[in-house]
Amino acid sequence: MSAANASRARRLGTRALYVALGLYGAAVSYPLFLMVVTAFKTTREIFFAPFALPSRWNLANFATVWQRANFPVYMKNSLVVTGTSVVVIGFVASLAAYALARYRFRWNGALYIYFLAGLMVPIRLGVLPLFLLMRDLGLLDTHASLILTYVASGMPMSVFILTGFFRALPQELEFAARIDGCTEFQVFYRVMLPLVRPALATVMLINFVPLWNDFFFPLIFLRSDSLKTIPLGMTVFFGQYETNWGVVFAGMLLASLPLLALYLLMSQQFIKGLTAGAVKG
Repeated sequence: MSAANASRARRLGTRALYVALGLYGAAVSYPLFLMVVTAFKTTREIFFAPFALPSRWNLANFATVWQRANFPVYMKNSLVVTGTSVVVIGFVASLAAYALARYRFRWNGALYIYFLAGLMVPIRLGVLPLFLLMRDLGLLDTHASLILTYVASGMPMSVFILTGFFRALPQELEFAARIDGCTEFQVFYRVMLPLVRPALATVMLINFVPLWNDFFFPLIFLRSDSLKTIPLGMTVFFGQYETNWGVVFAGMLLASLPLLALYLLMSQQFIKGLTAGAVKG
């Protein structure tokens, strides 16, 4: 094949890739577009013209969510529970991963496999023992029960991701830091931890999204309306005979804004974490 034909084939392949990615992006974005549009509709409009634009862009649904559903309290609870859980997961998992990756001791491999085993067992299978444990500890109807459960569920994947990144760092960095007089903990948080920021961003995002959207454990552990998170609090709009779908979609849109903001803030580090090791350099 001549150079001209090879160049033409590469251009066609690139265009085909862009077209495929564009179609995929449109397919992914369309449900989000529908959610935004539906949030401004009445329930009647949703059923009669589900894919059309609203006849009038009305903010009444958002006002109803904010006032009737006690949405500011639910938003605060979700931020406290999810934010605390993600921070604790990142801190504890980074310490565990650093020890597993940079130190060699007798039970190193067995301990690493123990963490990986947590990926194979869904935590929801232990809901009854968890409920009894939280009851015996006096933590039912508290945010602490959710935070402890979320931290335990997020540790295996987080340790797995961070261990791989810590193992890829050269040992010369540790030696240089110790020669300069750094303690073991200073080597960790001053030298090693800043180098795995993409992995930390990845860990935060992959834990934040499912914890923010979790409905199961708040339903099991929480009873007081003042402690409910957004997924549980939004059930107030699901009636036995009627559901106000416009208000539900408005609540979904408001609930998705923190996720969008977090991704925009950390997208660069997240992409670096996903593509680390994909190219030589």
